[in-house]
Amino acid sequence: MATANKTTVKKTSGVKKAPVKRSTSSKKVSAKAAPVVRSFHVAPNTPSFGTFKITRQTVYWLIIVSFIIFMQLWILALQMETSTYIENQITALNEDMQ
Repeated sequence: MATANKTTVKKTSGVKKAPVKRSTSSKKVSAKAAPVVRSFHVAPNTPSFGTFKITRQTVYWLIIVSFIIFMQLWILALQMETSTYIENQITALNEDMQ
């Protein structure tokens, strides 16, 4: 009975790898030492959440919020004027028909 020979294809790349060296001694590897501190920096002063201080960002937010409130009130006033104008036109048309 004949058996089929298996053929293997070797992939060759242009780079040859160096053989892995295995150490034969049984030395224990010590843990790495802590990194050396070379300079100290002053930590920023971060106030707690409950403190209140007016900063430049506070002023910016107040301007933005006041602009938004002003625009909303202006839009509401325009809507009220428009609705009263339309109601007046409808009543005028209804009076003319009667």
